[in-house]
Amino acid sequence: MTRPAWPDGFDLAEFAEIGSTNGEARRRAEAGAPGPLWLRAGIQTAGRGRRGRDWVSPEGNLFATLMIRPRMTAAEAARLSFAAALAVAEVLDAFVAPERVRFKWPNDVQLDGAKVCGILLESAAHAEGPVDWLAVGIGVNLANHPHLDEPKTIALADVAPPPTPGDALTRLAAAFARWLAAYETRGFEALRDPWLARARGLGEGLTVRLPREELQGRFTGIDEEGALLLETHGKPRKITAGEVFFA
Repeated sequence: MTRPAWPDGFDLAEFAEIGSTNGEARRRAEAGAPGPLWLRAGIQTAGRGRRGRDWVSPEGNLFATLMIRPRMTAAEAARLSFAAALAVAEVLDAFVAPERVRFKWPNDVQLDGAKVCGILLESAAHAEGPVDWLAVGIGVNLANHPHLDEPKTIALADVAPPPTPGDALTRLAAAFARWLAAYETRGFEALRDPWLARARGLGEGLTVRLPREELQGRFTGIDEEGALLLETHGKPRKITAGEVFFA
């Protein structure tokens, strides 16, 4: 199986063990590192997921963060989570049939209906203008997965021989560089339609849990800003943040 070349212009730093690749990306960005820079850890001792949740980080999985300084607003930079999902899907496509890989809004990648990857974006933004830096954290269950009641999780090794974390990162970095270039050239439309083509539950009913309410409706798509579009009682509702559950 041919592995793509490492993308030009992207540096790499690797660690046997580190607290968090996102944390190291922040430290380097604040120290003035120019980026783009990928950081990969064999083991994370303080990995984090969305909403400050712990991210289980056993050896054999991919734990990586890309630190970049994009010429984008905070809102524009946030949509790179869709580019990250598309890049992860390309990695998995090399080992399983593409139709088995789906996206759960806003930023999970699923394999056979179970979570195989989490994506966490962090940034420092100016009051106006572009973000100072952006960290795109990606954790892929290659060899192991946590055993949770919710969400259901899976590792690539459960269904196919997985690549090494280093091999997976090379594939990921090459794919992400292409999606990043497409986004910078053509805007969010370059990501929106390919993402929707793999969106789980599109056109079907789902539940969205918000901080103060829970909504049921039909998932009709995402808008030009990446918000989830939910049809409730015949009326459209735009969701910018929330937890999604399928019927």
